[in-house]
Amino acid sequence: MQIALLLIGSYILGSIPFGLIIGKAWRGIDIREHGSGNIGATNALRALGPGPAAVVMALDVLKGLIPVLVAKQIAHDQDWIVVAAGMIAILGHSLSIFLRFKGGKGVATSLGVLIGLNPVVAGIGFGIWLIVLLLTRYVSVASIIACASIPIVMWKVDGHQAYIVFALLTAVFVIVKHRSNMVRLIQGREHRWGKKGK
Repeated sequence: MQIALLLIGSYILGSIPFGLIIGKAWRGIDIREHGSGNIGATNALRALGPGPAAVVMALDVLKGLIPVLVAKQIAHDQDWIVVAAGMIAILGHSLSIFLRFKGGKGVATSLGVLIGLNPVVAGIGFGIWLIVLLLTRYVSVASIIACASIPIVMWKVDGHQAYIVFALLTAVFVIVKHRSNMVRLIQGREHRWGKKGK
């Protein structure tokens, strides 16, 4: 029963659309009608500014971190249950019950899960993301490359089989969620970080 409640709670927490809530509370706007239409921190930055975007980012990270920390307390050494709680939180963010099973791309929530699983791996992944962002000015490219690198980093640094499987599945999921970004990159229409416009 505890495990069932954990997984249900992970999905519900992951489903909370903080970007949408903060957009309406802070500026009275639906951020899905602005910029890329995404509910995550990147679009919140475009539509709401740095302050609200930072809050969205922090809350979306916590959506991934909290289920993992709770799962570690409940499931102890059962790595697969801990990983399942994290994956379900990510799915909740991207397939939110509150948004008719639509949502964000799961990068920040995935980071939260990684912090809970292995903070060192999460730090390396964030470092890769930041370096690629500074070099390319594309958040999408930074997210794709960082997520693609995490399975290798997890394998080298941690070695838990369940964590490596999580890293592989999350990398595939996040990359697939960035399909539209990849199309815009090919077409030369992808938004560069730090520049105005969609």
